[in-house]
Amino acid sequence: MTLPSFLEFSIPSPAFLRAWTVESRRPGRLLRVHCQRLSPQHVLLRTQMRLPGKRAYALPVDLVWDTARGWTAGSLRHQVADFYSLPVEKIEIAKYLPEKFEWLPVPSWNQQITKRKKKKKQDNLQGAPYHLKDGDTIGIKNLLADDDDDFSTVRDDVGREKQKAFALGKNKSQEALRVRSGDVPSGAETPARPRGPEASLSIHVGSFR
Repeated sequence: MTLPSFLEFSIPSPAFLRAWTVESRRPGRLLRVHCQRLSPQHVLLRTQMRLPGKRAYALPVDLVWDTARGWTAGSLRHQVADFYSLPVEKIEIAKYLPEKFEWLPVPSWNQQITKRKKKKKQDNLQGAPYHLKDGDTIGIKNLLADDDDDFSTVRDDVGREKQKAFALGKNKSQEALRVRSGDVPSGAETPARPRGPEASLSIHVGSFR
């Protein structure tokens, strides 16, 4: 509260601030105390509404999700729909994976395929592949205005291309290092050693009579 950067904001007290840990230059774990409004069953998500006709999103808005009824996809979809005043059947949501520049869609119940004779997979967004937690970004698509299946942005395209270029450059550097050190690349066949001229062999057996 005493830092110069806070002087331009009208924050009445520290009770109006949220404190986060920073992991990989992004908000990680939300720090909670006993006297604050967010309980352990609340998850604070950053939601972004996709702009219709554009591969871009509006500015993020914090959403407090009450997981008292479970960490289910249905619960999250209803919370998002209520927050944005949209019909639950007219939205699509996806979790953003910033390290991969990818969006992981969260399906609705009618999109999940189950087989009668097999046990239904538990619908828990805390588990794989979502691992939902505080600070995660959720993209929302309003199907009333945008029916495109794509969640990605131009920034995601650039990020993935940079990752591919980095991986390709790394592989080339490792290959060059193996060549300089005289190592034989994996999968390469060792040249066959040339055979010398055949020599005759004589065996003498002594007499034991």
